[in-house]
Amino acid sequence: MVGSVGNGLMDLGAAAAAVNGVGKGAAHPEAVAAALPMEVEPPARAGAGAGAGAGVEDGMGNGEGTPRREIVLGRNVHTASFAVKEPEADDDETGEREATMASVLALYRRSLVERTKHHLGYPYNLDFDYGALAQLQHFSINNLGDPFIESNYGVHSRQFEVGVLDWFARLWELEKNEYWGYITNCGTEGNLHGILVGREVFPDGILYASRESHYSVFKAARMYRMDCVKVDTLISGEIDCADFQRKLSVNRDKPAIINVNIGTTVKGAVDDLDLVIKTLQENGFKDRFYIHCDGALFGLMMPFVKKAPQVTFKKPIGSVSVSGHKFVGCPMPCGVQITRLEHINALSSNVEYLASRDATIMGSRNGHAPIFLWYTLNRKGYRGFQKEVQKCLRNAHYLKDRLREAGVGAMLNELSSTVVFERPKDEEFVRRWQLACEGNIAHVVVMPNVTIDKLDYFLNELVEKRATWYQDGGCQPPCIARDVGQENCLCSLHKKSYCRNLRCFCKDWSV
Repeated sequence: MVGSVGNGLMDLGAAAAAVNGVGKGAAHPEAVAAALPMEVEPPARAGAGAGAGAGVEDGMGNGEGTPRREIVLGRNVHTASFAVKEPEADDDETGEREATMASVLALYRRSLVERTKHHLGYPYNLDFDYGALAQLQHFSINNLGDPFIESNYGVHSRQFEVGVLDWFARLWELEKNEYWGYITNCGTEGNLHGILVGREVFPDGILYASRESHYSVFKAARMYRMDCVKVDTLISGEIDCADFQRKLSVNRDKPAIINVNIGTTVKGAVDDLDLVIKTLQENGFKDRFYIHCDGALFGLMMPFVKKAPQVTFKKPIGSVSVSGHKFVGCPMPCGVQITRLEHINALSSNVEYLASRDATIMGSRNGHAPIFLWYTLNRKGYRGFQKEVQKCLRNAHYLKDRLREAGVGAMLNELSSTVVFERPKDEEFVRRWQLACEGNIAHVVVMPNVTIDKLDYFLNELVEKRATWYQDGGCQPPCIARDVGQENCLCSLHKKSYCRNLRCFCKDWSV
């Protein structure tokens, strides 16, 4: 194992002893910290040591001829896992096992509070309160099979699931009798299903996706053994339709299955759906294409942005998927997948064991997730989501402007709340703020729970740390022009032109 330490197991008894001290004594803060290590070791690097997996380097360098940055992997969780141990014979009488587990859970909760406080790099809305639903946690709710046809298993939440699906179908302008969909276990499952439907509609189709598409799209191509063509992107991260046209022309005899990004993973770029459709139609693919829209995060934000291009089934698209645990703020991973009813018959099959039909990817499906989604949609409604979207966009612009004032290169795409900036030099800082990084860039995804105070806290710490990283002049902040464009880069090479263009308002360019 990469960077493994010791036997890789944490003894529950040791954790409890750390909480309670030796014997029955009081808890010691130092022991508590040691009992639940959050950052035990330096991160592993791809290709380092046996068992490191595919030692492939990725990311982007500083310029032509510059070696690519080595991928930094997270720490090996085996070094901090909690062991599962058999109860002692007298555990029922002493109650020590229950006390031990309660101590471990209390420690874990404290770590969650701390990590939530420093969460900025991933698109999860952590501002939610589902206390009213605690009464349902005692039930094993399973929506196995088709959401529209009951199975013999009676402990389900289909009535909530279909209500949620109807809401999304209205949002994307598809009539009740024209759509089919289900609540997935995650955003990746939505992509897997959408691309599978496309392949069933066009069995010999070629999958096209921009290079900045989510990795699950390329996972789908491998799983389904589909020919997959990667399309270049613009500096913004949006699909380059000129390159798309060139690659379509090479395969004119094969139908096209296209993944359109409604917000790319790293830069939050929105592919131009109308231009993609126009490119297909003008190059002889009329009625020979299937479009899946990956709207994991922004698919639920764009409908509430004035003058934003709309994702709608009134356009010739085949399916749309979004994540439920991102902008909506569901506490467990889930998602929504909607497609046209006419496409689903090829996937459906009757299952006697269930007394239902099934066209989903998974068998059993979390029956609690639809209830959480239904609860939030009812509480917030269209106006509530619109307010949250406006807040996120406002705060994202605030962060971008503050970064630039501090001399940090930064980019914010239109319609996006993902702020891209130079990657912090210290990986410890990256892990502390849970920043998502790729090559020389990192990003913060401004979600409804991210306040101005939290952004100021992050910015002040970044500026303070950055002053020490580059104080001796021995190394310089990375050039990120190839990632975000020269106009957004503030490295030593590009910051002077930035100042001239904007009548620089910065006070100190030394860091």
